[in-house]
Amino acid sequence: MINIQQFTFNPYQENTYVLYDETGECVIIDPGMYDAGEQNTLVNWIRKNELKPVLLLNTHCHLDHVFGNKFVFDNWSLKPQFHLGELPVLQSIPGYAPQMGLQYELSPEPEVYLEETGAISFGNSTLELIFAPGHSPAHLCFYAREDDFVIGGDVLFHNSIGRTDLPGGNHAQLLNSIREKLFVLADSVKVYPGHGPFTNIGYERQNNPFLK
Repeated sequence: MINIQQFTFNPYQENTYVLYDETGECVIIDPGMYDAGEQNTLVNWIRKNELKPVLLLNTHCHLDHVFGNKFVFDNWSLKPQFHLGELPVLQSIPGYAPQMGLQYELSPEPEVYLEETGAISFGNSTLELIFAPGHSPAHLCFYAREDDFVIGGDVLFHNSIGRTDLPGGNHAQLLNSIREKLFVLADSVKVYPGHGPFTNIGYERQNNPFLK
């Protein structure tokens, strides 16, 4: 069984997730730690719970979702894994972060890239890959079929959807991704998004104003 720990970090109030199971192995998804206090919050919680980080995953590579990539690499020697189509998004950050008054420690680049389909494993657990572009060019969601949840990044939110006005965004493509990749999941599937509270597929299918 996969357990989920959520942290909310950085000026964008981004949700960082740690997934772990009974083996003690854990996955860090979208580390958004911006300052030393947030870094300490994450590392102290992992140490307190005696977990072993074995994977660093990014749903996509917008600034707020990768602030902590270098910190994770420095502490656990984990390079991020994401879809190759997000690499230009990651590489563009040093060009715009200073203009926004934000400090950014350069993320390492992957040695392993994730595909549009397939699965990744840790401990006794498996996460299926769901390719859902639109908010960003090659956005991935991570679906835990046996545990009935998806880590959705910035695709689908409670009563909302991801913004599409950033470079590489495409509104029609995002709506298509949600309808064809997420709304095919069971109503009961919980969605843990990159910002804000969790929701579920059934509620959003019935009530999301952007998808009616």
